[in-house]
Amino acid sequence: MIYFYLRLVVSGRVAGWRRPINFLNHVINRTTMENKDEMSPLSSLEDWDDDVLKRYPEPGQPAKTKEEFRNYDSPEIDGVREFYRLNHKYQTYDNVLAKKANFLKFDKKEMPWWDAMEYLNTLIDDSDPDLQLDQLQHLLQTAEAIRADGHPDWFVLTGFIHDLGKVLCLFGEPQWNVVGDTFPVGCKFSDKIVYHEFFVDNPDTYDERFNTKYGVYSHQCGLDNVHMSWGHDEYLYQITKDYLPEPALYMIRYHSFYSQHREHEYDHILNAHDQEMFKWVDKFNPYDLYSKSPKPPVVSELKPYYEDLIAKYLPLSVKL
Repeated sequence: MIYFYLRLVVSGRVAGWRRPINFLNHVINRTTMENKDEMSPLSSLEDWDDDVLKRYPEPGQPAKTKEEFRNYDSPEIDGVREFYRLNHKYQTYDNVLAKKANFLKFDKKEMPWWDAMEYLNTLIDDSDPDLQLDQLQHLLQTAEAIRADGHPDWFVLTGFIHDLGKVLCLFGEPQWNVVGDTFPVGCKFSDKIVYHEFFVDNPDTYDERFNTKYGVYSHQCGLDNVHMSWGHDEYLYQITKDYLPEPALYMIRYHSFYSQHREHEYDHILNAHDQEMFKWVDKFNPYDLYSKSPKPPVVSELKPYYEDLIAKYLPLSVKL
């Protein structure tokens, strides 16, 4: 009932009210934090990765039909569907600004980079930990696939650290504020974003500032001037933006922006430089999606190489 009333307020159908941003955010945050199901609709963060792989299979592999993809009798699909319902409901312009104000202070933890990668491993998968590789092993697989193809060492390092931003889950963030397809906020949501129908519950859908093609932006204004939905991509970009080459930063910041680098839905706000840099995102994406293998890498053998690589490009410790 409360949410229905707020929808009326946001859409301007309650006389005498202006948009109650603080009250709306309070209700959203309180509801989210108090409801464990809304914190973790996925049994594992890997469920989202697997869902992306189903939508964008490796070239030469058959894509699933819409009916197969939305098999609602599958527990994993039920979790993914609920995850996107929450993501699309709560990923608002105001949410993004609030999360940037909180997490870009980088005052949660400070530790050596390798320790941070091991800290990421404390994210426990509830699905089947005996059969799944841990976060560090998955990242090493990605990096080693890039290395094997002879790419520059900064590209290899990018593959190794690109998911470190998922530590947001360890700071109490709900899954829908950590992973998921990313998209611009502050303008109309593209209908090519997965489960687009769930944006019906997002208050920005009814806000005249945000629900037009350009919203608060302008034609080809460039992605540096655009707020993306909050998650691990933006968080790690902000951590590394002073240290890595620009192509690496585009890979990190936009590797989950599937409605653009797969569907080209936001060409109207990208500028020419963005378009050029997205060639690097396209190069990175196959390693992100298709490099996983059930065979675990030998971490102890690889650690010295990656510690040297970290020392070459990054400071001794990372502030999270």
